[in-house]
Amino acid sequence: MFEVKTGDRVAYSAAWLRSIGCYSGDLPALRGEVLKVQPLGRQQLATVQWAGEDQPAKVLVTNLALVGPNARFCQC
Repeated sequence: MFEVKTGDRVAYSAAWLRSIGCYSGDLPALRGEVLKVQPLGRQQLATVQWAGEDQPAKVLVTNLALVGPNARFCQC
């Protein structure tokens, strides 16, 4: 598990996308910035501002992956 902080660039994780059967389309290409992270029981809920898309703003941190220059090397 990784830690998400305010200001991090994120995308939906590949594992989560596979779990819902989403292999193409808009969701895999979405990128956003974390505006806030708050506890939700044993998990964390991130408020994400998605770039140019009208998507749900609140996402479980476990369904996200960090986006950056080394993102292609991680198994998200």
